[in-house]
Amino acid sequence: MQTFTAVFITALLLTTFTQLWLAMRHIRHVRIYRDHVPQDFVSQIDLVAHQKAADYTCARTRLDYPSTLIHVLLLLVLTLGGGLNTLANFWTNWFIDPIPHGMALIISTVLLLSVIEIPLSYYRTFVIEQQFGFNKMTPAMFFSDLIKQYTLGLLLGAPLLLCILWLMEKMGDNWWLYAWLAWVAFNLFLLAVYPTWISPLFNKFSPLEDASLKTRIEQLLHKCGFESSGLFVMDGSRRSSHGNAYFTGFGKTKRIVFFDTLLSRLEAPEIEAILAHELGHFKRHHVIKRIVWSFIVSLAFLWLLGYLMQQNWFYQGLGVSVASIPSTAMALLLFFLIMPAFTFLLHPLSSLYSRKHEFEADEYAAQNASAADLIRALVKLYQDNAATLTPDPLHSTFYDSHPPAAIRVAHLKKFISA
Repeated sequence: MQTFTAVFITALLLTTFTQLWLAMRHIRHVRIYRDHVPQDFVSQIDLVAHQKAADYTCARTRLDYPSTLIHVLLLLVLTLGGGLNTLANFWTNWFIDPIPHGMALIISTVLLLSVIEIPLSYYRTFVIEQQFGFNKMTPAMFFSDLIKQYTLGLLLGAPLLLCILWLMEKMGDNWWLYAWLAWVAFNLFLLAVYPTWISPLFNKFSPLEDASLKTRIEQLLHKCGFESSGLFVMDGSRRSSHGNAYFTGFGKTKRIVFFDTLLSRLEAPEIEAILAHELGHFKRHHVIKRIVWSFIVSLAFLWLLGYLMQQNWFYQGLGVSVASIPSTAMALLLFFLIMPAFTFLLHPLSSLYSRKHEFEADEYAAQNASAADLIRALVKLYQDNAATLTPDPLHSTFYDSHPPAAIRVAHLKKFISA
Protein backbone atom coordinates (compact mmCIF):
# COMPACT_ATOMS: atom_id res chain seq x y z
CA MET A 1 0.00 0.00 0.00
CA GLN A 2 1.26 3.45 -0.93
CA THR A 3 2.16 5.67 2.03
CA PHE A 4 -0.25 8.37 0.89
CA THR A 5 -2.99 5.77 0.46
CA ALA A 6 -2.62 4.89 4.13
CA VAL A 7 -2.64 8.58 5.09
CA PHE A 8 -5.79 9.19 3.04
CA ILE A 9 -7.64 6.17 4.44
CA THR A 10 -6.65 7.13 7.99
CA ALA A 11 -7.87 10.71 7.53
CA LEU A 12 -11.11 9.53 5.91
CA LEU A 13 -11.82 7.00 8.66
CA LEU A 14 -11.03 9.52 11.40
CA THR A 15 -13.28 12.15 9.84
CA THR A 16 -16.11 9.69 9.20
CA PHE A 17 -15.96 8.26 12.71
CA THR A 18 -15.93 11.76 14.20
CA GLN A 19 -18.93 12.87 12.12
CA LEU A 20 -20.99 9.80 13.07
CA TRP A 21 -19.93 10.04 16.71
CA LEU A 22 -20.87 13.73 16.88
CA ALA A 23 -24.28 12.99 15.36
CA MET A 24 -24.87 10.21 17.89
CA ARG A 25 -23.80 12.48 20.78
CA HIS A 26 -26.05 15.26 19.55
CA ILE A 27 -29.13 13.04 19.32
CA ARG A 28 -28.51 11.52 22.74
CA HIS A 29 -27.96 14.91 24.38
CA VAL A 30 -31.06 16.48 22.82
CA ARG A 31 -33.22 13.50 23.83
CA ILE A 32 -31.97 13.65 27.43
CA TYR A 33 -33.23 17.25 27.77
CA ARG A 34 -36.32 16.76 25.58
CA ASP A 35 -38.81 16.89 28.45
CA HIS A 36 -37.36 19.87 30.28
CA VAL A 37 -37.44 23.44 28.95
CA PRO A 38 -34.29 25.33 30.05
CA GLN A 39 -35.06 27.68 32.92
CA ASP A 40 -34.25 30.85 30.97
CA PHE A 41 -36.89 29.99 28.35
CA VAL A 42 -39.73 28.57 30.48
CA SER A 43 -41.80 31.76 30.31
CA GLN A 44 -41.54 32.03 26.51
CA ILE A 45 -41.41 28.49 25.09
CA ASP A 46 -43.78 25.78 26.26
CA LEU A 47 -42.93 22.10 26.60
CA VAL A 48 -44.75 21.09 23.42
CA ALA A 49 -42.71 23.52 21.30
CA HIS A 50 -39.51 22.42 23.05
CA GLN A 51 -40.26 18.77 22.35
CA LYS A 52 -41.04 19.55 18.71
CA ALA A 53 -37.64 21.24 18.38
CA ALA A 54 -35.94 18.23 19.96
CA ASP A 55 -37.69 15.76 17.65
CA TYR A 56 -37.01 17.92 14.59
CA THR A 57 -33.33 18.22 15.49
CA CYS A 58 -33.00 14.47 15.99
CA ALA A 59 -34.75 13.71 12.70
CA ARG A 60 -32.45 16.03 10.76
CA THR A 61 -29.36 14.72 12.54
CA ARG A 62 -30.27 11.07 11.85
CA LEU A 63 -30.09 11.86 8.16
CA ASP A 64 -26.37 12.53 8.70
CA TYR A 65 -25.81 8.77 9.07
CA PRO A 66 -26.76 7.67 5.52
CA SER A 67 -25.53 10.95 4.04
CA THR A 68 -22.05 10.55 5.56
CA LEU A 69 -21.75 6.88 4.64
CA ILE A 70 -22.97 7.40 1.07
CA HIS A 71 -20.47 10.20 0.47
CA VAL A 72 -17.62 8.15 1.91
CA LEU A 73 -18.52 5.14 -0.22
CA LEU A 74 -18.78 7.28 -3.35
CA LEU A 75 -15.43 8.94 -2.62
CA LEU A 76 -13.75 5.53 -2.27
CA VAL A 77 -15.37 4.29 -5.47
CA LEU A 78 -14.19 7.33 -7.39
CA THR A 79 -10.64 7.22 -6.05
CA LEU A 80 -9.28 3.86 -4.89
CA GLY A 81 -12.11 2.05 -6.66
CA GLY A 82 -11.02 3.36 -10.05
CA GLY A 83 -14.12 5.41 -10.83
CA LEU A 84 -12.19 8.50 -11.91
CA ASN A 85 -9.90 6.37 -14.05
CA THR A 86 -12.93 4.92 -15.80
CA LEU A 87 -14.47 8.35 -16.39
CA ALA A 88 -11.18 9.78 -17.63
CA ASN A 89 -10.67 6.90 -20.05
CA PHE A 90 -14.23 7.28 -21.30
CA TRP A 91 -13.77 10.96 -22.09
CA THR A 92 -10.42 10.23 -23.77
CA ASN A 93 -12.46 8.60 -26.56
CA TRP A 94 -14.17 11.94 -27.15
CA PHE A 95 -11.54 14.56 -26.36
CA ILE A 96 -7.78 14.48 -26.94
CA ASP A 97 -7.00 18.04 -25.91
CA PRO A 98 -6.48 18.18 -22.11
CA ILE A 99 -8.70 21.22 -21.54
CA PRO A 100 -12.01 19.93 -23.01
CA HIS A 101 -11.14 16.49 -21.62
CA GLY A 102 -10.65 18.01 -18.19
CA MET A 103 -13.87 19.97 -18.39
CA ALA A 104 -15.83 16.86 -19.35
CA LEU A 105 -14.22 14.88 -16.53
CA ILE A 106 -14.92 17.47 -13.84
CA ILE A 107 -18.44 18.37 -14.99
CA SER A 108 -19.50 14.72 -15.24
CA THR A 109 -18.11 13.99 -11.76
CA VAL A 110 -19.84 17.02 -10.22
CA LEU A 111 -23.08 16.02 -11.94
CA LEU A 112 -22.79 12.48 -10.58
CA LEU A 113 -22.25 13.77 -7.04
CA SER A 114 -25.20 16.14 -7.40
CA VAL A 115 -27.54 13.42 -8.65
CA ILE A 116 -26.59 11.18 -5.71
CA GLU A 117 -27.59 14.04 -3.37
CA ILE A 118 -31.10 14.43 -4.84
CA PRO A 119 -32.81 11.55 -2.94
CA LEU A 120 -31.41 12.81 0.38
CA SER A 121 -32.53 16.36 -0.37
CA TYR A 122 -35.97 15.13 -1.43
CA TYR A 123 -36.33 13.11 1.77
CA ARG A 124 -35.21 16.08 3.86
CA THR A 125 -37.80 18.33 2.19
CA PHE A 126 -40.81 16.08 1.73
CA VAL A 127 -40.46 13.83 4.76
CA ILE A 128 -38.67 15.68 7.58
CA GLU A 129 -39.68 19.25 6.74
CA GLN A 130 -43.18 18.07 5.80
CA GLN A 131 -43.58 16.06 8.99
CA PHE A 132 -42.83 19.08 11.18
CA GLY A 133 -44.97 21.50 9.18
CA PHE A 134 -42.22 23.56 7.55
CA ASN A 135 -42.34 22.49 3.93
CA LYS A 136 -44.41 24.53 1.48
CA MET A 137 -42.80 23.22 -1.69
CA THR A 138 -44.39 20.93 -4.25
CA PRO A 139 -42.43 18.25 -6.13
CA ALA A 140 -42.77 20.37 -9.27
CA MET A 141 -41.21 23.35 -7.51
CA PHE A 142 -38.47 21.14 -6.05
CA PHE A 143 -37.38 19.82 -9.43
CA SER A 144 -37.84 23.21 -11.09
CA ASP A 145 -35.38 24.66 -8.57
CA LEU A 146 -32.95 21.82 -9.31
CA ILE A 147 -33.08 22.51 -13.04
CA LYS A 148 -32.49 26.21 -12.42
CA GLN A 149 -29.58 25.45 -10.08
CA TYR A 150 -27.92 23.04 -12.52
CA THR A 151 -28.42 25.40 -15.46
CA LEU A 152 -27.10 28.36 -13.51
CA GLY A 153 -24.18 26.30 -12.21
CA LEU A 154 -23.27 25.30 -15.76
CA LEU A 155 -23.62 28.80 -17.19
CA LEU A 156 -21.48 30.34 -14.45
CA GLY A 157 -19.22 27.44 -13.56
CA ALA A 158 -18.21 26.23 -17.03
CA PRO A 159 -16.51 29.50 -18.09
CA LEU A 160 -14.70 29.67 -14.73
CA LEU A 161 -13.58 26.04 -15.06
CA LEU A 162 -12.40 26.66 -18.61
CA CYS A 163 -10.40 29.66 -17.40
CA ILE A 164 -8.83 27.76 -14.50
CA LEU A 165 -7.86 24.75 -16.63
CA TRP A 166 -6.40 27.02 -19.32
CA LEU A 167 -4.29 28.81 -16.69
CA MET A 168 -3.15 25.48 -15.25
CA GLU A 169 -2.05 24.33 -18.71
CA LYS A 170 -0.52 27.56 -20.04
CA MET A 171 0.88 29.64 -17.19
CA GLY A 172 3.70 27.41 -15.96
CA ASP A 173 4.61 26.81 -12.33
CA ASN A 174 2.92 30.00 -11.12
CA TRP A 175 -0.49 29.09 -12.57
CA TRP A 176 -1.96 28.91 -9.07
CA LEU A 177 -1.47 32.65 -8.56
CA TYR A 178 -3.26 33.54 -11.80
CA ALA A 179 -6.00 31.02 -11.01
CA TRP A 180 -6.45 32.64 -7.62
CA LEU A 181 -6.85 36.07 -9.21
CA ALA A 182 -9.49 34.62 -11.53
CA TRP A 183 -11.27 33.03 -8.55
CA VAL A 184 -11.26 36.32 -6.63
CA ALA A 185 -12.66 38.20 -9.63
CA PHE A 186 -15.36 35.57 -10.14
CA ASN A 187 -16.51 35.74 -6.51
CA LEU A 188 -16.61 39.52 -6.48
CA PHE A 189 -18.65 39.39 -9.69
CA LEU A 190 -21.12 36.98 -8.06
CA LEU A 191 -21.47 39.22 -5.02
CA ALA A 192 -22.32 42.12 -7.30
CA VAL A 193 -24.87 40.35 -9.51
CA TYR A 194 -26.48 37.97 -7.01
CA PRO A 195 -29.10 40.40 -5.61
CA THR A 196 -30.45 41.61 -8.96
CA TRP A 197 -29.77 38.75 -11.38
CA ILE A 198 -29.66 35.46 -9.50
CA SER A 199 -31.93 35.68 -6.44
CA PRO A 200 -35.00 36.73 -8.49
CA LEU A 201 -34.73 33.47 -10.43
CA PHE A 202 -35.85 31.62 -7.32
CA ASN A 203 -37.90 34.10 -5.29
CA LYS A 204 -40.04 37.16 -5.72
CA PHE A 205 -38.78 40.36 -4.08
CA SER A 206 -41.19 43.19 -3.35
CA PRO A 207 -40.46 46.61 -1.81
CA LEU A 208 -41.35 46.82 1.88
CA GLU A 209 -44.82 48.41 2.00
CA ASP A 210 -45.39 48.82 5.74
CA ALA A 211 -44.90 52.60 6.00
CA SER A 212 -44.36 52.77 9.77
CA LEU A 213 -41.91 49.87 9.76
CA LYS A 214 -40.10 51.31 6.75
CA THR A 215 -39.73 54.66 8.51
CA ARG A 216 -38.43 52.94 11.64
CA ILE A 217 -35.88 50.96 9.64
CA GLU A 218 -34.73 54.00 7.65
CA GLN A 219 -34.16 55.88 10.91
CA LEU A 220 -32.03 53.01 12.17
CA LEU A 221 -30.05 52.92 8.91
CA HIS A 222 -29.44 56.67 9.12
CA LYS A 223 -28.38 56.38 12.76
CA CYS A 224 -25.89 53.63 11.84
CA GLY A 225 -24.63 55.41 8.73
CA PHE A 226 -25.68 52.60 6.42
CA GLU A 227 -26.85 52.98 2.83
CA SER A 228 -28.65 50.31 0.84
CA SER A 229 -30.30 50.03 -2.55
CA GLY A 230 -33.64 49.15 -0.98
CA LEU A 231 -35.72 47.28 1.59
CA PHE A 232 -37.31 44.13 0.20
CA VAL A 233 -39.66 41.37 1.30
CA MET A 234 -38.95 37.88 -0.05
CA ASP A 235 -41.71 35.32 -0.56
CA GLY A 236 -39.96 32.70 1.56
CA SER A 237 -43.35 31.26 2.54
CA ARG A 238 -43.64 29.73 -0.96
CA ARG A 239 -41.05 27.14 0.03
CA SER A 240 -40.89 27.04 3.81
CA SER A 241 -42.36 28.50 6.98
CA HIS A 242 -38.86 29.19 8.34
CA GLY A 243 -38.12 32.88 8.85
CA ASN A 244 -34.98 34.94 8.36
CA ALA A 245 -33.52 38.29 7.31
CA TYR A 246 -30.25 39.04 5.55
CA PHE A 247 -28.10 41.49 3.63
CA THR A 248 -26.91 40.69 0.17
CA GLY A 249 -24.55 42.31 -2.31
CA PHE A 250 -21.92 44.94 -1.62
CA GLY A 251 -21.21 48.53 -2.51
CA LYS A 252 -24.17 50.16 -4.23
CA THR A 253 -25.91 46.81 -4.73
CA LYS A 254 -26.47 46.14 -1.01
CA ARG A 255 -30.03 45.05 -0.26
CA ILE A 256 -31.85 44.39 2.99
CA VAL A 257 -34.15 41.39 2.62
CA PHE A 258 -36.81 40.17 5.05
CA PHE A 259 -38.60 36.84 4.72
CA ASP A 260 -42.35 37.42 4.67
CA THR A 261 -42.62 34.75 7.37
CA LEU A 262 -40.40 36.81 9.66
CA LEU A 263 -42.41 40.00 9.17
CA SER A 264 -45.64 38.19 9.98
CA ARG A 265 -44.29 36.87 13.27
CA LEU A 266 -42.23 39.67 14.82
CA GLU A 267 -43.22 43.06 16.21
CA ALA A 268 -41.66 46.23 14.77
CA PRO A 269 -39.15 46.74 17.66
CA GLU A 270 -38.07 43.09 17.31
CA ILE A 271 -37.56 43.45 13.56
CA GLU A 272 -35.51 46.57 14.24
CA ALA A 273 -33.34 44.64 16.71
CA ILE A 274 -32.78 41.82 14.20
CA LEU A 275 -31.81 44.37 11.56
CA ALA A 276 -29.47 46.10 14.01
CA HIS A 277 -27.72 42.76 14.52
CA GLU A 278 -27.26 42.36 10.76
CA LEU A 279 -26.01 45.93 10.54
CA GLY A 280 -23.50 45.02 13.21
CA HIS A 281 -21.89 42.54 10.83
CA PHE A 282 -21.31 45.30 8.30
CA LYS A 283 -20.24 47.97 10.79
CA ARG A 284 -17.75 45.59 12.40
CA HIS A 285 -16.49 44.66 8.91
CA HIS A 286 -17.33 40.98 9.39
CA VAL A 287 -18.40 40.54 5.78
CA ILE A 288 -15.13 41.95 4.47
CA LYS A 289 -13.11 39.95 6.98
CA ARG A 290 -14.80 36.69 5.96
CA ILE A 291 -14.33 37.41 2.27
CA VAL A 292 -10.66 38.25 2.77
CA TRP A 293 -10.15 35.18 4.94
CA SER A 294 -11.77 32.93 2.34
CA PHE A 295 -9.51 34.40 -0.34
CA ILE A 296 -6.42 33.79 1.80
CA VAL A 297 -7.43 30.17 2.40
CA SER A 298 -8.16 29.63 -1.30
CA LEU A 299 -4.72 31.03 -2.18
CA ALA A 300 -3.07 28.59 0.23
CA PHE A 301 -5.09 25.69 -1.17
CA LEU A 302 -4.20 26.54 -4.77
CA TRP A 303 -0.51 26.82 -3.85
CA LEU A 304 -0.72 23.40 -2.20
CA LEU A 305 -2.45 21.99 -5.29
CA GLY A 306 0.33 23.45 -7.42
CA TYR A 307 2.79 21.35 -5.44
CA LEU A 308 0.71 18.16 -5.28
CA MET A 309 -0.08 18.01 -8.99
CA GLN A 310 3.64 17.54 -9.69
CA GLN A 311 3.91 14.53 -7.34
CA ASN A 312 3.23 11.07 -8.75
CA TRP A 313 2.55 9.72 -5.25
CA PHE A 314 -0.45 12.05 -5.01
CA TYR A 315 -2.17 10.35 -7.95
CA GLN A 316 -0.97 6.83 -7.28
CA GLY A 317 -1.87 7.04 -3.59
CA LEU A 318 -5.47 7.82 -4.61
CA GLY A 319 -5.69 5.01 -7.14
CA VAL A 320 -5.30 7.14 -10.26
CA SER A 321 -3.02 6.19 -13.12
CA VAL A 322 -1.16 9.15 -14.60
CA ALA A 323 0.38 7.31 -17.54
CA SER A 324 -2.26 8.28 -20.10
CA ILE A 325 -4.43 10.80 -18.25
CA PRO A 326 -3.82 14.58 -18.33
CA SER A 327 -2.88 15.50 -14.79
CA THR A 328 -4.16 19.08 -14.43
CA ALA A 329 -7.93 18.44 -14.29
CA MET A 330 -7.44 15.17 -12.43
CA ALA A 331 -5.28 16.92 -9.83
CA LEU A 332 -7.88 19.67 -9.40
CA LEU A 333 -10.68 17.12 -9.04
CA LEU A 334 -8.80 14.85 -6.63
CA PHE A 335 -7.74 17.75 -4.46
CA PHE A 336 -11.23 19.09 -3.86
CA LEU A 337 -12.70 15.61 -3.44
CA ILE A 338 -10.34 14.57 -0.66
CA MET A 339 -9.75 17.92 1.05
CA PRO A 340 -12.80 17.65 3.38
CA ALA A 341 -11.31 14.48 4.87
CA PHE A 342 -8.20 16.42 5.88
CA THR A 343 -9.83 19.67 7.01
CA PHE A 344 -12.90 18.52 8.96
CA LEU A 345 -11.12 18.55 12.31
CA LEU A 346 -10.43 22.27 11.78
CA HIS A 347 -14.16 23.07 11.77
CA PRO A 348 -14.18 24.25 15.42
CA LEU A 349 -11.76 27.06 14.49
CA SER A 350 -14.11 28.28 11.78
CA SER A 351 -17.10 28.03 14.10
CA LEU A 352 -15.24 29.90 16.85
CA TYR A 353 -14.38 32.72 14.45
CA SER A 354 -17.99 32.96 13.28
CA ARG A 355 -19.37 32.95 16.84
CA LYS A 356 -17.02 35.78 17.77
CA HIS A 357 -18.61 37.82 15.00
CA GLU A 358 -22.12 36.93 16.20
CA PHE A 359 -21.34 38.14 19.72
CA GLU A 360 -19.93 41.39 18.30
CA ALA A 361 -23.03 41.89 16.13
CA ASP A 362 -25.26 41.28 19.16
CA GLU A 363 -23.35 43.91 21.11
CA TYR A 364 -23.80 46.37 18.26
CA ALA A 365 -27.54 45.62 18.19
CA ALA A 366 -27.79 46.17 21.95
CA GLN A 367 -26.09 49.56 21.56
CA ASN A 368 -28.23 50.74 18.64
CA ALA A 369 -31.56 49.07 19.32
CA SER A 370 -32.73 47.01 22.29
CA ALA A 371 -31.15 43.89 23.74
CA ALA A 372 -34.50 42.90 25.25
CA ASP A 373 -36.22 43.16 21.85
CA LEU A 374 -33.46 41.14 20.23
CA ILE A 375 -33.85 38.41 22.86
CA ARG A 376 -37.61 38.27 22.27
CA ALA A 377 -37.06 38.13 18.51
CA LEU A 378 -34.47 35.36 18.81
CA VAL A 379 -36.68 33.28 21.09
CA LYS A 380 -39.55 33.57 18.62
CA LEU A 381 -37.23 32.52 15.80
CA TYR A 382 -35.92 29.59 17.85
CA GLN A 383 -39.50 28.48 18.41
CA ASP A 384 -40.74 29.09 14.87
CA ASN A 385 -37.73 27.35 13.30
CA ALA A 386 -37.78 24.52 15.88
CA ALA A 387 -34.15 25.18 16.78
CA THR A 388 -33.10 23.11 19.76
CA LEU A 389 -32.28 25.01 22.94
CA THR A 390 -30.11 22.14 24.20
CA PRO A 391 -27.56 21.14 21.54
CA ASP A 392 -24.70 18.85 22.42
CA PRO A 393 -21.81 21.22 23.26
CA LEU A 394 -19.21 19.33 21.22
CA HIS A 395 -21.48 18.93 18.20
CA SER A 396 -22.25 22.64 18.43
CA THR A 397 -18.53 23.45 18.60
CA PHE A 398 -17.98 21.70 15.27
CA TYR A 399 -21.05 22.74 13.33
CA ASP A 400 -22.78 25.82 14.72
CA SER A 401 -21.79 29.19 13.31
CA HIS A 402 -23.98 30.89 15.94
CA PRO A 403 -23.66 30.53 19.73
CA PRO A 404 -26.10 28.11 21.38
CA ALA A 405 -29.37 29.76 22.42
CA ALA A 406 -28.71 29.72 26.17
CA ILE A 407 -25.23 31.23 25.82
CA ARG A 408 -26.37 33.87 23.35
CA VAL A 409 -29.35 34.99 25.43
CA ALA A 410 -27.24 35.10 28.61
CA HIS A 411 -24.71 37.29 26.78
CA LEU A 412 -27.43 39.68 25.62
CA LYS A 413 -28.95 39.95 29.11
CA LYS A 414 -25.75 41.61 30.29
CA PHE A 415 -26.64 44.64 28.18
CA ILE A 416 -30.12 44.92 29.69
CA SER A 417 -28.80 45.37 33.22
CA ALA A 418 -25.87 47.52 32.10
